[in-house]
Amino acid sequence: MKYSKLNLAKEAINHKGFIKKIPDIFRMVKMWRKGTYPIKSIDIILPLLGIMYVLSPIDILPEVALPVLGVMDDLAVLYLVIPKLIKEVDKFLLWEAEQKYSSGSTKIIDAEIIE
Repeated sequence: MKYSKLNLAKEAINHKGFIKKIPDIFRMVKMWRKGTYPIKSIDIILPLLGIMYVLSPIDILPEVALPVLGVMDDLAVLYLVIPKLIKEVDKFLLWEAEQKYSSGSTKIIDAEIIE
């Protein structure tokens, strides 16, 4: 299956909901570091390392020496990392909602509608 450079860039950068979930990513990492959010370390470290690689000025294929390939390796890393990170954030938000309702701060009761 062939991917054009334009489609690869669109998928990597304009992933649905990524920008809105940036505060959730920071909250997830903070809770993981405290030890309150149970997750395998590899599931959170690899996506974060991928983003750090893209933001870092040090590259395996530098943009100065190989302009097209240098950008393509960054886009390929983003293409692999962003969906994984969004999936982990979605799991975190579900876990967080479950914790909120099971902590007892919000009570859920059965109700019956009487006419």
